[in-house]
Amino acid sequence: MPLNRRDLPALVCGGIAGAWLAGAVPALAASPETSPEKSERSIGKPDARVTVDEFFSLTCTHCAAFAHETMPQLKTQLIDPGKVRWVFRDFPLDQVALTAAMVARHLPPDRYEPFINALFASQDRWAFARGVNSTEEIWKTAALAGMSRSTFDRAVGDDALRNWILQQQDAAQKRWNIDATSSFVINGQKYSGEMSFDAFKKLIPDV
Repeated sequence: MPLNRRDLPALVCGGIAGAWLAGAVPALAASPETSPEKSERSIGKPDARVTVDEFFSLTCTHCAAFAHETMPQLKTQLIDPGKVRWVFRDFPLDQVALTAAMVARHLPPDRYEPFINALFASQDRWAFARGVNSTEEIWKTAALAGMSRSTFDRAVGDDALRNWILQQQDAAQKRWNIDATSSFVINGQKYSGEMSFDAFKKLIPDV
């Protein structure tokens, strides 16, 4: 049965992530990260004892709910006090999410997290509203974040970054068996699913 993009969060977020890009990019080893767009996006103290890698898609409704409902408490109680370092890992579920991820990485690192939070908060408007141009809706949020139109157009057309994100996604699937969003790797152990703060805190050792 044909699917539209509104069907994707219920299906892909639940466990078939990555199928849309099958064959899109060869499985290659990641090349050295020489451009700023490919540098790590993270929050928290670099020397925190616990590192959490979050694999997320900007068009995943579960990821949006986690960002809105759980992440604020994680920041105030675990990340800001220096107990946890949080690393954002792109895992786009469709082409729209991939475009949004590319634009986010063309912002300065200190604007990255506020930008993705703004996209999560307005997900219904730019990702799933009928009859809208998703790219132009992403542009409106990017402009509010201080991005120029020339930078935005360069981000959308950045084939090297596009391929790098897809290669990183492929590597995550192979290394961690990431097949759904939200997924988390906590000190080397993978967990999946949208979780409350209390449920997530139980996964963090000795905090």
